Amino acid sequence: MKIATWNVNSIKARLPNVLAWLESASPDVLLMQELKTVDDGFPAFEFEALGYNLAVHGQKSYNGVGIASKEPLEDVATGLAGDDTDEQARYVEAWAAGVRVASIYLPNGNPAPGPKFDYKLAWMERLTAHARDLLALEEPVVLGGDYNVIPADGDCKEPAEWASDALARPESRARFRTLLNLGYTEAWRALHTEQQVFSFWDYQGGAWQKDDGVRIDHLLLSPQAADRLTGCEIDRGPRGLPKASDHTPVVVELEAG
Repeated sequence: MKIATWNVNSIKARLPNVLAWLESASPDVLLMQELKTVDDGFPAFEFEALGYNLAVHGQKSYNGVGIASKEPLEDVATGLAGDDTDEQARYVEAWAAGVRVASIYLPNGNPAPGPKFDYKLAWMERLTAHARDLLALEEPVVLGGDYNVIPADGDCKEPAEWASDALARPESRARFRTLLNLGYTEAWRALHTEQQVFSFWDYQGGAWQKDDGVRIDHLLLSPQAADRLTGCEIDRGPRGLPKASDHTPVVVELEAG
């Protein structure tokens, strides 16, 4: 079973690239972030024509997350408990082909310190609480998405340049470790010791051409999913295309359940 996460950075702007990748890579499930469209604006017809079922939690111009699955999606849920005032579309979860999957678009948090950073940390605490509840189900769970967290200095090209950024601040990293310490496995790092391998390259300053990136797109697996882990790779190909997203897909492979 192949599950991918990809911050598409506007599904309408990247639609040709996303559809082409779905046809070539053929993931069983694609977890998408930063759709930047309301639910009704999502190009459902094009996905369904390729055989994918959809669960979309959209928002006008900002945020937005979605799940595309070859198998029917069940038990769909949106949002995280703990803050009734939070209207940002950053979390969608569903049961897909015997695995509970979630698409996560964690807040960026900049500038830090400040209200946006406080929101990020509070959101991570709410995610941790929900992730703990999911473990109690003793199911295969894959929490994939743009976490906006650089786990360690080896996951960016220039650590000194990121030291004060919300993506690399100690508070963000500590909360990410808290998630892992619940019992989740970060799929790519579990299988790779390489440093300076990235999933995001900014549009500015020739970052892609210089390979000056960061690794912020992650797939976290419950023990039941981690037991089935056979591979996890970052597909750099889509980032080099015209009109590319600034992120590229990360793909995990699980043995059939």
